Amino acid sequence: RSLMPRTLDSQITVEKTPSYFVSPNVPPRPIHSMAKDTKLIVVVRNPVTRAISDYTQTLSKKPDIPTFEGLSFRNRSLGLVDTSWNAIRIGMYAVHLESWLQYFPLSQIHFVSGEKLITDPAGEMGKVQDFLGIKRVITDKHFYFNKTKGFPCLKKSESSGLPRCLGKSKGRTHVQIDPEVIEQLRDFYRPYNIKFYETVGQDFRWE
Repeated sequence: RSLMPRTLDSQITVEKTPSYFVSPNVPPRPIHSMAKDTKLIVVVRNPVTRAISDYTQTLSKKPDIPTFEGLSFRNRSLGLVDTSWNAIRIGMYAVHLESWLQYFPLSQIHFVSGEKLITDPAGEMGKVQDFLGIKRVITDKHFYFNKTKGFPCLKKSESSGLPRCLGKSKGRTHVQIDPEVIEQLRDFYRPYNIKFYETVGQDFRWE
């Protein structure tokens, strides 16, 4: 609480930490104990694509790491996926969500589609604004597609010519992965995805 800014009744304070969702000790402490009426927003994407993206970013910093295939499986011939590898574990959304639902009702959690955030950013941001109970200020007028990055960038205002794009670490071309490895990972995630869809009442169409 001491790290949060002073907030008026007419204001909303937003704090972003990606690792919160996958850290089992976070729901009870500090979030629920600090403010049990907190609204939670989670951006999710196809877990296979997410894992490859994670690996691509790590590879850019540590070029001597093992192959994606080597890190993904404990035994590939037996189809044993290594769930201890963070890039794989994060995409098991249904497992992480269970920890949060012990402390927060589903009505206080909003899931943003990472895919639609690229294809329809204004639509996804509209849902976020509705979830927060605020006026829809951010619309399609605030976005333009950056061909170099491969995803939308945000205009600071409708009249401003100064856009804001994500940093250099975002938008990298993904490492090429053996299609058979991708298929094995799709099979691994399928039951987790289905359970996640059923729990949140939303089909993200990752199959």
